[in-house]
Amino acid sequence: METLLLPFSPRFIVLTICAVATGLLLGLGIVDRKVFDLVLIPLLIFGGLTVLGIRDLTQKSHAVLRNYPISAHIRFLLEEIRPEMRQYFFESEKDGMPFSRDTRALVYQRAKMVLDKRPFGTQEDVYREGYEWMHHSVAPKARAEGQFRITIGGPDCTKPYSASVFNISAMSFGALSPNAVRALNAGARKGGFAHDTGEGGVSPYHRENGGDIIWEIGSGYFGCRNRDGSFNPEEFARVATDDQIKMVELKVSQGAKPGHGGVLPAAKVSEEISKIRGVAMGEDCISPAYHHAFSTPLEMMAFIGEMRRLSGGKPAGFKLCVGHPWEFLAICKAMLQTGIYPDFIVVDGNEGGTGAAPLEFMDHLGMPMREGVNFVHNALIGINARDRIRIGAAGKIATAFDMARAMAIGADWCNSARGFMFSLGCIQSLSCHTDRCPTGVTTQDPSRARALVVPHKIERVYNYHHATLHALAELLAAAGLEHPQQLQPIHFSQRSSTTEVQSFARLYPSLRPGELIDGTSDSRYREAWAMARADSFSPAG
Repeated sequence: METLLLPFSPRFIVLTICAVATGLLLGLGIVDRKVFDLVLIPLLIFGGLTVLGIRDLTQKSHAVLRNYPISAHIRFLLEEIRPEMRQYFFESEKDGMPFSRDTRALVYQRAKMVLDKRPFGTQEDVYREGYEWMHHSVAPKARAEGQFRITIGGPDCTKPYSASVFNISAMSFGALSPNAVRALNAGARKGGFAHDTGEGGVSPYHRENGGDIIWEIGSGYFGCRNRDGSFNPEEFARVATDDQIKMVELKVSQGAKPGHGGVLPAAKVSEEISKIRGVAMGEDCISPAYHHAFSTPLEMMAFIGEMRRLSGGKPAGFKLCVGHPWEFLAICKAMLQTGIYPDFIVVDGNEGGTGAAPLEFMDHLGMPMREGVNFVHNALIGINARDRIRIGAAGKIATAFDMARAMAIGADWCNSARGFMFSLGCIQSLSCHTDRCPTGVTTQDPSRARALVVPHKIERVYNYHHATLHALAELLAAAGLEHPQQLQPIHFSQRSSTTEVQSFARLYPSLRPGELIDGTSDSRYREAWAMARADSFSPAG
């Protein structure tokens, strides 16, 4: 009896209604041909739903569809639009991840050069644990005019680069659409700042507008590889000596997925990508998790020295998300032993990332940017190399406060990826990995990419950079400073409880010059320094 009543249970009633309606409408149409035309559309609708329900009952992939034919599709529909519903109707100004609505709106406003002020006081809870602020001065300075710049290039560099303190972080063509790359590079040229290529190689879209380029070389050696995937020094030299390329950067790891390689399936390796990356069509494009050109810290320093030589003396450095502390200190020991020093180090944080990554990697692997920057900063002080090596910071930087905070704890300049994506019109739809980007930023679909109108977005990229540095200048002036290089940990504080506050100077204590060489008692470095070996990334002992 219970089985006979199943069609009338809540689980199956929708299918039953559709089947009954289909039968009745079909019967009416057969009995009276005159009404057939009137019932045809309802018949097709209910008939189609009935077929769908029968399919749901018989398929084996989704248990919920077998138990709730037809009606369970509403669940999938709601799940599909859940991010948009939450973003547009339920988020507060400070909610939303990875970037809050307030931050996104600020970037949009600055990119469009419209009013970016806020009314009626802060919406931050200034007494919550973790709240941070910058100290102002009772003797503020006049706001500095012009763009803040730093010179990158140590004693071994014959072609140092005068860089803006705010640049476009690494994003590859292939991850970004051709129009996005065009707009970013042209905006960088207009604003006098640099555009990092990402590890996907230097594409024609990077070149056509003439903006300054930082060429990033990853473990796939795209754009400078042999057929077997090994590094090709002659091809590297041919590309790196181009005047548009201002610095060369070795990617050791990245924030979103440190220690993780990648594969672009053969089906997605178009003729264009094949040519740019130097890979064969019809074969998977593999970016290994590790480098084949070196395997020890000593070999890594030699490789960076070779990159500098082959590029004609341009600044050569590396990017990493800090992992095992002894591994970075092993690199420091290799610098001391070889006498080869990078001109710069870009520290990526695990909060960074514009592409797709496994959840466990994205959420729980790698050191956050601030801890990474300060660790690298102190390590270089500890080996007496800080004055010759510049540090870049990358990882969820979008505002002038983000920049000032990173610079106070050790960075010389900042890179932003998602901030500049917002300036292009990105709406944080979280569909970067699906090739269905609604704004044409992260897609290779020409019909979607055409939505991004390059001349308009060039202006927005330029405006966002200009307005952010303007805001940084105002912050510095309010603190009584004139240049970001004057920022120190004492200029910032963090609330550790509702009644306790700590200065960044206490949260991020500094090593003395040469302290690692002389022998440190600092627990953050002592054991890791003892474990570090210049001849291996494996720990001693």
